Amino acid sequence: MIKHIVFFALSDQAEGKTKLENASYIKQELENLSKFIPEIQKIEVGINIPNAPKTDFDIALYSEFESFDALNNYQIHPMHLKVAAYITKVKTNRAAVDYEV
Repeated sequence: MIKHIVFFALSDQAEGKTKLENASYIKQELENLSKFIPEIQKIEVGINIPNAPKTDFDIALYSEFESFDALNNYQIHPMHLKVAAYITKVKTNRAAVDYEV
């Protein structure tokens, strides 16, 4: 099994929305991917709590895949690319780790 964990920091304002509006939209769109991408075994998106330190990331994505091939198929899927393109417009930073268990 491959675990794919990603953290995103978002702009305070982007694409006509506040940071919280963008975080909520991204959470919804990422979690909806499981309806369209069969390779996703599990997906969970968390939004950082408002009173957390300002140095924290704003969104955490946790997902599981059967294999690296499944993860790669997810990453090139058109529905994922659509969400990723939006995230690119509103993020200021990204960190990721993929590991096998």
